[in-house]
Formats: sequence, C-alpha cells, structure tokens
Amino acid sequence: MDILKLIFFEFLLFLAIHARNNCPSRFCGKSPVEVRFPFRLKDQQPQKCGYPGFDLSCQKSKIILNLPHSGVYYVRGINYLMQEIYLYDPNWCLPRRLLSLNLLLSPFVAAYYKNFTFLSCPSELVRTRLTTIDCLSNSTTSVVATSSMNLARALNNCSTIVSLQIPVSQPVQDEEWVSSDPSDELRLGWNVPRCEDCEARGGVCGFDNSTGEELVCYHHPRTVGSQRHSLCGMGVVDRQSNQDPIEKLGRLVLFFIALALAIPTVALSMSLLVYICIMARRINQHRANAAAHNTAIAAVERRQMVPGLDESSIESYTKVVLGESRRLPGPNGVTCPICLADYHPNETIRCMPECEHCFHSDCVDEWLRMQNTCPVCRNSPSPNRAIM
Repeated sequence: MDILKLIFFEFLLFLAIHARNNCPSRFCGKSPVEVRFPFRLKDQQPQKCGYPGFDLSCQKSKIILNLPHSGVYYVRGINYLMQEIYLYDPNWCLPRRLLSLNLLLSPFVAAYYKNFTFLSCPSELVRTRLTTIDCLSNSTTSVVATSSMNLARALNNCSTIVSLQIPVSQPVQDEEWVSSDPSDELRLGWNVPRCEDCEARGGVCGFDNSTGEELVCYHHPRTVGSQRHSLCGMGVVDRQSNQDPIEKLGRLVLFFIALALAIPTVALSMSLLVYICIMARRINQHRANAAAHNTAIAAVERRQMVPGLDESSIESYTKVVLGESRRLPGPNGVTCPICLADYHPNETIRCMPECEHCFHSDCVDEWLRMQNTCPVCRNSPSPNRAIM
C-alpha cells in the first residue's frame, strides 16, 4: 500500500511539473538581455515560444531585431512589465535611421511623436552655438534638427533638409535638439500580446502547451525543493508543506484501488483525474485572459475601422509632373517617404493639401484608399480644402 501511495504522489508531482512553461528564457552570448515570450531567438527557441513578429537573432553576443522596411537594429534592453524594447543603431547614427523609420508592418509602436526640422548649416555658424548631428555633418556643413519652428525659420543661413515627425522616448519641449550621442536609443512598445497583468503577478506569458493558440500565464520556474505550481486552477501547492489535501486525495484513490483490486482501475482513475485537471485549468485560464484578449481585439478593430478616401477625393489632391530640377513645393525632400525611393524627372507626384507633403502618386493613392490622413504628419485635410 505504501508503494502505491508513493506512485500516486509522484504522479501528481509529474502533472504539476509538466504544467510549467516549456519555453525557458535564453541569452545571447554575454549579453545581459533576457529573451523570452513574446520574443524568441531564432534557431535557439521553437516557433511556439514567440509571438508572430517578435523574432530576434543572435550574432556575436548582439541581439538583433530586423524591422520591416527599416532594417537591422541592436537590442539594448527589454522591459516586459512596461512592454517596451530599447534599440540602437549598429552604426551609431540613430538620427539617420529616424529619417526613414517605417513601423507600418511591424507590431511595434512609438511612445510619442514630435515634429523636427532637419537643417543643413555652414559649420562656422553653428559649431559653438547649436547641437549638431556629427554623423550627418562634415568639415564644411553641419546638420542640426530642432523641434522649434521659430528657431528653424530664424536660421537664415541654413537650408531645410526635411521636416517630419520622428519617435521620441518622452514628451519634449519646444526647443529640443536631435543629437548623435552613442547612448541615444529608440524606445518602442507593443500593444499585442497584452501580458502586463501576468508580469505584474510575477508570471510569464506563453502559449498553452496543449493547444498552442491560447495565451496563458505561467509561474517562474524555481528550484525543485521549493517549487510551486498552479494545480487544476485551484490554488498553489507547495511540495514541502501543506500536504494534507494530497494525502486525503491519495487515501481516496487507494480506497478505489482496494475496492477494484485491479491495475486497470488505477489507470482509469488517473486518466479521469488528468482530464478533470486539464479541463478545469483551461476554464480558469480562459476567464483570466478574457479581458486582455477582448481589449487586444478591440484595439485591432479600431485600427481596421479607420476609413479611407474615395477616388474623387483622392483625385482632387494636386498632382505634379517633375521636371529636370525635381523641385517640389512645401517641406519635401528628394525621396518619397512611403517607398523611400528618390524622385526622378517626369514622375507623377501627388501633394496633400494644407501640409503640402508630397509622395509618388501611386504610393500615396494606395495609402489614401485605406487611411484618410497624411502618411507623414497624420493630419486629416479638410474636405473643402481638398476640393480646392
């Protein structure tokens, strides 16, 4: 009888251990950054250990994130509780990367945006007065970027390169400057999956081991001697203390074993216990994650409900055929902000009213069919101005 009791106790412990997350954290060489759900290291963790769009790579102790349309960034840190990732440029020139940053096809969003004007100035004019972007400057020309439109207009000897909104880590003042300090970093966040509540309780998000689809909250693994697990969703069980419930359950099972006097009855009882345990755990996990799941769906639906413009409104916006000089009206450079390709003579350009931002006609027409705002400044032109 003692042998059967020991077997039953070890079986319960087996169920508890295998209720853990099967995707432990990983590290890239000597990097101190912990990689776990929703991120995963490719070639080191299975596909199920990460959320779609959160793949990372490891090269020479550097954790790499490849953003669609924006290229490779190094990962300086990840805050799982705040749902933020901190990136820096491998070439130590973050301002150059910000000029072409495009987050449309990635799961990440910027905390804040601020409009900055990039200016090209004679070096002797600004060297001792303004904050220059060293990695974009040379011996004769210095590049500066300021959030103050008044200051940008006051620099008469400087020419405007471009004026656009770039992501910033926190709200900035009216006279903030962009620098090329190696410590500068790009702070991005994510809205889906929502794991803040799980992280706040000391847990780790992950996909359900049985279904591979539903998100659940796992406890951090600890040493075997003091390990705690959620068993059947009914509470926390300590292997070294509070064993009375397990002993009572053992006596009950042993009663049925003695009654049946057959090994198949033991197997049937254990199978039934496993089934009840799994079903109860699924129900409780579903309830615990329902609110976060519904919030994520609502956020996606709000994004998908943003209406685009009809063809007549799009055609009412000004179209320009570029000449040999490729000169454009308004605050525009020589590169289309959507496809990032340079403009060429005889190409058709369409300009937004009011803000006067210009793009390749084919690029912006496709955008406007889905969104009713300018791709650069996100302003919505008034219908009357568009018709004019």
